[in-house]
Amino acid sequence: MARISLPYGAKHLTADIPDDRLAGVLVSRAHEYRPDKSEEGLVLAALANPVGSPRLRDLARGRKNIVIISSDHTRPVPSRVTMPPLLAEIRAGAPDADLTILVATGGHRASTREELVAKYGEDIVRTTRIVMHDSHDESAHVGIGVLPSGGSLDLDKTAWEADLLVAEGFIEPHFFAGFSGGRKSVLPGIVSYPTVMANHCSEFIASDRARTGILDGNPLHVDMLYAAEKARLAFILNVVIDADKHVIAAFAGHRERAHEAGCAFVSDLAGVDARPADIVITSNGGYPLDQNIYQSVKGMTAAEASCKPGGVIIIASECSDGHGGESFYRAFAEEPSVQKIMDGILARGRDETIPDQWEIQVLARILLKYTVIMVTGVPREIVENMSMKWACDMGTAISMAKAITGGDHSTFTVIPDGIAVIVRQ
Repeated sequence: MARISLPYGAKHLTADIPDDRLAGVLVSRAHEYRPDKSEEGLVLAALANPVGSPRLRDLARGRKNIVIISSDHTRPVPSRVTMPPLLAEIRAGAPDADLTILVATGGHRASTREELVAKYGEDIVRTTRIVMHDSHDESAHVGIGVLPSGGSLDLDKTAWEADLLVAEGFIEPHFFAGFSGGRKSVLPGIVSYPTVMANHCSEFIASDRARTGILDGNPLHVDMLYAAEKARLAFILNVVIDADKHVIAAFAGHRERAHEAGCAFVSDLAGVDARPADIVITSNGGYPLDQNIYQSVKGMTAAEASCKPGGVIIIASECSDGHGGESFYRAFAEEPSVQKIMDGILARGRDETIPDQWEIQVLARILLKYTVIMVTGVPREIVENMSMKWACDMGTAISMAKAITGGDHSTFTVIPDGIAVIVRQ
């Protein structure tokens, strides 16, 4: 009997699978990768040897208003490790410049002070100006162009008024943008909600190039690159983390060249071959990535890539914040037919995207092919209202899945961390 651990909130759950029924366990090699430097050492080395760019201290010389885009509380960027060296590097070139951390909330809620302290430490929160991006505040944006998708590119004024724009983030596989990091700090990070919706249109999400690990030909990526260039994003510091959220690699420099180097590193470690099975068990990586059902769709896409047609996906996701989006939830709660939901989305043009449509579309795509069982702290009613099944624990979920797929003859694939892998089909 194989006993496999899956991250769940701040703890772990276990799945017990008979050895003769286990088709495979898909894990990123990032979990076993051992860097040759400390976390801080990796960041300092990246800043000292930028990819395709002068050092940040040189870019900062003579600048008066420097803005650092930083991921919000929903992303496990280890800013306590990355932000102090980043600030020091800027100060080495521009000791008197005004410095602002612009928190890239995208469409998420604002971070609380407690979350900011947990992310940056008390000293940075107390001494550094921190601005919370609000994608819904029209007065906080300025139009700077038109996206390749046709949508207006509306950028946060704090970023536009900077004479040097820098971004901090991390690189991981992303379920429709290919990879996180780099250009995503700008779009969707610090643009208006209408700009996000233009980029996340149904046509782009439906593209077979809008998948995990794919940048070439990905229409969302094309928009994002354009936005980063027009925003004058001059320098990035992106890290790669392991399952324990420790930095194992760092890439700094040009917004595209440094990001491409980081994506190549992640792709080499995270790429795994699909092991088709009747039942695929996965997670959304634990806290903070499994705070709600909305975010948990990402983990489901990894399972989707290895599940046999008509099979069952089990996802362990604590979801301490509930469903994560009112319109996301109501799309399913108010329309029991998943096919009707999908048909309605695909009928919308690029300029007709509604809030949370992209997440609804991806979840609907999965639900049209598979049964999804959630092991979660979310109330049963909410999960079932979203056309999924609810289980109180992993053992119950496995029993439910076997009843659907053929009992003791069912095969299993386990992907302990669904957002950490790129499943090659």
